[in-house]
Amino acid sequence: MTAATPWPPALAGTPAVAVIEQAIARSRLSHSLLLHGDDPDTLLAVALAIADRLLNAKGASAHFPPEQHPDCFALRPAGKMRIISVDATRELIGKVQVTPAVAPRKVAILHEVDRMNTAAANVFLKTLEEPPANTTLLLLTTRPYALLPTIRSRVLHFRFPSAAIALAADGWPAWLEDYRAWLGRLAGGGAADKRAIADHVFTLYGLVARFAAVLDFATGEVWKLQKEKLPADLDDDEQVAIETGIANGLRARLFAEIEGATRAFALPRLVAGDESTRRALVSAVEKLEHAAGLLRLNLNESAALEEFLLCSLRLWTKR
Repeated sequence: MTAATPWPPALAGTPAVAVIEQAIARSRLSHSLLLHGDDPDTLLAVALAIADRLLNAKGASAHFPPEQHPDCFALRPAGKMRIISVDATRELIGKVQVTPAVAPRKVAILHEVDRMNTAAANVFLKTLEEPPANTTLLLLTTRPYALLPTIRSRVLHFRFPSAAIALAADGWPAWLEDYRAWLGRLAGGGAADKRAIADHVFTLYGLVARFAAVLDFATGEVWKLQKEKLPADLDDDEQVAIETGIANGLRARLFAEIEGATRAFALPRLVAGDESTRRALVSAVEKLEHAAGLLRLNLNESAALEEFLLCSLRLWTKR
């Protein structure tokens, strides 16, 4: 099967992709797929690859890239709160009820479907129960268990690992190096006097401030690239939601790299049999996971990071 939109290279030939390819070739693909994983960009790339194979298939009277295809529809969160409203959901449902314009079928891509409010989710559930003819619904989410159980039970699930390239935010490698050095001073018992304590606290707040600067810069750079690829008919609220989603995705990746740096710092000490390091590491990872959870509740990233670093200050000096 050939298509203009390739699968993400890291996923090509994987069992999930092979199953989808085979189902499309046999015209047996489910009418509703839940595509979930840790990276929204990977999920979108998979959705566009599926849409291309369904829309630009034999029998189509014209071929278009999926993003520009008249029979491909999108539903996105809108506004700073990044909510999918009931009105927007009804509008999408109205679009997929009509006959396809040029393709054998229609495709709807629902971005961050977990952002549906309760009313929207209930309206959409009726469409899943009685799907329109010749229509494929692709639901994208990094939080599948935030969906209504009745929605999850009516879709075919595919989980995709991240195919994103390593994050190269300006100033981030230096931030991680300074964070590891700070942990080293804490774990080395360097908090015995008031001057040392003051140095640790100043370093902590310096890390918080620099984190915000790194995130702002990275968000701006990614947004500039993404903005060029967005459909021209997106309204301001949808663009705000996409930019906010980019920031949220980036900060989640940064927090994940902080966890990786913490583990890498502790590993040599764990190999040496340092039991106190094990306790500090377990507690630090728990605190970081808690901070990451607060981010999902729209807590400011600087406040979440500050809480984690303050906890780290206590954990690593009281080993």
